[in-house]
Amino acid sequence: MNYLSVENLSKSYGEKRLFQNLNFGIEKGQKVALIAKNGTGKTTLLNIITQKDIADEGRVVFRKDLRVSYLPQNPIFNPEQSIIEVLFDTENAAVSATREYEHALALLKKEDSIEHQMLLEKAMARMEASQAWNYEEKVKEVLSRLQLNDVEQKIKELSGGQRKKVALSKVLIEDADLLILDEPTNHLDIEMTEWLEEFLSRQNLALLLVTHDRCFLDAVCSEILEIDHYKMFSYKGNYNYFLEKKAERELIERAEIEKAQNLYRRELDWMRRMPSARATKAKARKDAFYEVKEKASQKLEQKAPELSVRTERIGGKILEVYNLSKKYDSQVCVADFSYIFKKGDKIGIMGQNGVGKSTFLNLITGKVKPDSGSVVVGQTIKFGYYHQEGLQENEDRRVIDIIKDVAEFVKMDNGDEISASQFLTYFQFDATTQYNYFSNLSGGERRRLYLLKTLMANPNFLILDEPTNDLDIFTLMLLEDFLSHYQGCLIVVSHDRSFMDNLVDHLFVFEGEGKIKDYYGNYTDYKKSKSEKDKQIQLAQKQERIQQQSPEVASTAKIHKRTYKEQKEYEDTEAKITILETEKQEIEQQLSSGQLSNDQIINFSSRMALLIGELDVLENRWLALSID
Repeated sequence: MNYLSVENLSKSYGEKRLFQNLNFGIEKGQKVALIAKNGTGKTTLLNIITQKDIADEGRVVFRKDLRVSYLPQNPIFNPEQSIIEVLFDTENAAVSATREYEHALALLKKEDSIEHQMLLEKAMARMEASQAWNYEEKVKEVLSRLQLNDVEQKIKELSGGQRKKVALSKVLIEDADLLILDEPTNHLDIEMTEWLEEFLSRQNLALLLVTHDRCFLDAVCSEILEIDHYKMFSYKGNYNYFLEKKAERELIERAEIEKAQNLYRRELDWMRRMPSARATKAKARKDAFYEVKEKASQKLEQKAPELSVRTERIGGKILEVYNLSKKYDSQVCVADFSYIFKKGDKIGIMGQNGVGKSTFLNLITGKVKPDSGSVVVGQTIKFGYYHQEGLQENEDRRVIDIIKDVAEFVKMDNGDEISASQFLTYFQFDATTQYNYFSNLSGGERRRLYLLKTLMANPNFLILDEPTNDLDIFTLMLLEDFLSHYQGCLIVVSHDRSFMDNLVDHLFVFEGEGKIKDYYGNYTDYKKSKSEKDKQIQLAQKQERIQQQSPEVASTAKIHKRTYKEQKEYEDTEAKITILETEKQEIEQQLSSGQLSNDQIINFSSRMALLIGELDVLENRWLALSID
């Protein structure tokens, strides 16, 4: 069943063309990712689809009565509204009943009065009448996972990240057939992002998603749409499949353009010798000449060179942290942490939002004084610190002048030098943008410029606090490649799991209450280790509960052995888990193959959602039988 059709869509702003004659559709249950370089029209396309912008040509057709929810990059709310008022601003009966129930519950938590109890009872009766309890469970899951605990809080009191979470929550709890999400993982920590992956995977809905998070893309979507050189290209597979097929497409296009350029030179010579074209054959050749000219005029995109910037010499002493502690009021950010940095350290920092990661970075760079402990910085260390506050620059300065303030030329490891303009070009600032004013740059372009300015200063100790926000996937790959050749010490704070896996081999995990776990390995290694540890903790907790029972029951539990029936169930459950895990892996391979039809993709995705639920039930039962 077709939900959405985009037909011959074109859009330009002045002389800047974004896309031309785009055609694609989204079927029921299809989950599609849209990717492109910054500034090529991803958000504009979503705005046109959701009728917040107008196309120059073409049309967008929705199935009749289709329910669509849209998450923009920068949601706008009435600042005087509360979270609950924003979330339930709809006439749907179940939503209205849930809004009344959540409001009554919030009032009762603040003041346990007879009046509030009666209000809650009335709301519960309405919930029952409108059969809204399942909806309410969904609301509770979304709000708790995104840590929106005070639903009576006013929008004006929230940070930008919290407002994005409110907007995301509203989209997720609405009973929509098609979700359109523009960078939904921005401002989410890793735990929230992984929950959102699982939540979207088990929802029976269609999805059009813009994201730079490659792990998220792979986990949620089975098809990729790419806008490139004003056209749309479709790839039925995961991100690695997309990279492979994109490379093949570009290789073919390069060969076609080179062939056209050779033909164009011959035909141009003929055109100069044959100015008139009265004969039918000559006229046809002349018409074909202009087609060849258009093809030959296309620019061959050059592969970005590998850049390895020369860093300042690092001495024997780099950075030494001894018994570092810091707290604000009752919140402990860092508690008695010590570490001696070594040459070539590439360390990732991870943890939930608000646990003290940025505070730690400010401590080691001397921007904040510790409550106790010390930080000893080596004499040769030159910090480059990219922080979340962004770049503060004079609005009427040009991009090229801002970069030239740092250096006219950048020295490479091989002894060569590249100009400031060449460095800008490497990170996707074309010649026109380089002479643009800072005031005209988008938020993403400003962050990219700040990143460039940090890298160009040739620091030998680089600290990047959330560098991947607002970067498109292609710029992200360039940054990864640049940092993989970086010779100094590197600390990265990021919620992008692919970025962390590709760069770091060592983690500082902020576990809360100031505790920092020093883990050797990347994020995938850590997640596997943590998953195994969590299972062991569950087993230990279950055993402890048995031990805390009465002596007779505890004694019985200690000597209890599985009956034949229980042993058979244990073995059968283990076998079923193995079978389902194998099927799950096979489906993942099929979804990544790029060989499936839309119907097959929908069927496999539905089966995957069922498998995840079945495995969850079986693993819990296996866990219960394991302690007998």
